[in-house]
Amino acid sequence: MTKRKLPIGVQTFREIREEGCYYVDKTAYAHRLVAAGKHYFLSRPRRFGKSLFVDTLKELFEGNEPLFRNLAVHDRWDWAVRHPVVRLDFSGRNFTEPGHLETNLTRQLDGMERRAGVGAPYPAGPERLAHLIETLHERTGRRAVVLVDEYDKPILDALGKPEVARANRDALRGLYSAVKFSDAHVKFTFLTGVSKFSKVSLFSGLNNLRDVTLDRRYSAICGYTDADLDSVFAPELPGLDRQAIRDWYNGYHWLGEDRVYNPFDILLLFDTREFKAHWFETGTPRFLIDTLLRRGVASPDLAGMSGSEALLSTFDVDEMATEALLFQTGYLTIRDVEARAGRTRYRLGYPNHEVRQSLNEHLLNALLPEASRRLAEGGPLRELLAANDFEGLEALFRAVFAGIPHQWHTNHRIAEYEGYYASVFYSCFAAQGFDLMAEESSARGRADMAFRFNGRVYLFEFKTVRKEPTGAAMAQLKARGYADKYRHLAEPIHLIGVEFSREARNVAAFAVERA
Repeated sequence: MTKRKLPIGVQTFREIREEGCYYVDKTAYAHRLVAAGKHYFLSRPRRFGKSLFVDTLKELFEGNEPLFRNLAVHDRWDWAVRHPVVRLDFSGRNFTEPGHLETNLTRQLDGMERRAGVGAPYPAGPERLAHLIETLHERTGRRAVVLVDEYDKPILDALGKPEVARANRDALRGLYSAVKFSDAHVKFTFLTGVSKFSKVSLFSGLNNLRDVTLDRRYSAICGYTDADLDSVFAPELPGLDRQAIRDWYNGYHWLGEDRVYNPFDILLLFDTREFKAHWFETGTPRFLIDTLLRRGVASPDLAGMSGSEALLSTFDVDEMATEALLFQTGYLTIRDVEARAGRTRYRLGYPNHEVRQSLNEHLLNALLPEASRRLAEGGPLRELLAANDFEGLEALFRAVFAGIPHQWHTNHRIAEYEGYYASVFYSCFAAQGFDLMAEESSARGRADMAFRFNGRVYLFEFKTVRKEPTGAAMAQLKARGYADKYRHLAEPIHLIGVEFSREARNVAAFAVERA
């Protein structure tokens, strides 16, 4: 196989096909959707290929047959039938200020009406959209296809300004209601976005959407699988550590057989030949970090969250479950499925090394003032552990906490909640690339943090005391036998009980024993 062009940032199906770029064939999913139903919704994190799939649907319904030659859908599609396409795209604009949504919607409707030669007898967006759909049906004799890309971006952009977010939500509710009222003139509807806003808040007028976000049959509708890398991108793999690619970027899971890669990560890796946080660096999750800290969510807890499908599929301006926020935005993914008494719960965790390390770097920036953060990030954690220098490790963390001035505690409420000290400890390790397993389960409970490094196992328990150490952290590690599940590895196991003093605002005890 010869190398092709890498479609970095390319979201148009035509350009990819005509320019001879690499393309992972997703057209079988498009055919399945059309054959099985009419109205669909799909949620995936940003830069996951949603826009490209929407554009693929556009070209398919418009009957552009040459673009689909040698693809899965080609011989199963009636190319003589063409449908008018109404496409709304909110991906390329910012909607943080009042009026931005109305201006953008007007511009989009103006363009579609001008290209179709349709007048605009109504001033409001919903009425104009309904009129456009109906007129296209009447003129062509074919029902219209309605595609909406990043339907929720006008709300997500404004989450830091709740009044604007609510106004945008209400405006979009009316717009999407127009699609339902035009159902007799609609052949197919497909909406994509990052978040699944509840039907009550946004989709009350479009409650016939079929959500395929967690449908196993569509789990790889966006993203690349391991098989895709080994086949489509085979020319790009020589010189790159295959297992490192998996560790860094694979792991997103929507219940199907395969875990998938974010396409943006893979394309940037093949281009730069560097293992970096390509996806994470494209959008700093300021709102997410602020929300986690405001709610007092401890860093070690992030990789041990769980929720029902209803919880993970619900999102609103005024009520955002932490689990739903992290799952829908791609910072956590489904790791395990538990079915009990007829109910299903999903255990969440970091999808891969990139997200775990990068998110904790951002958390550390918020958890510590600059001087302590520099010490934590530049501290010789790996060297100290490699030498089993636990005294040095204790001294390092004492210095980190000692570097936090009193007024910083006073001015930052995040330093007052119980999980703060454990969060700093955990995020320091995660930000330096340690493969941490927070809340690692055993038959008799869960250690707060566990990892393997340099042929050894390290198990941590964190406790907060008022002033003097109690030995409770080490006692729990031993009493509950957290080390038992690792003995089969025949590796040295170190138990580390860390206690933090609320009064001294520092490490009160740092006990280490060999299990």
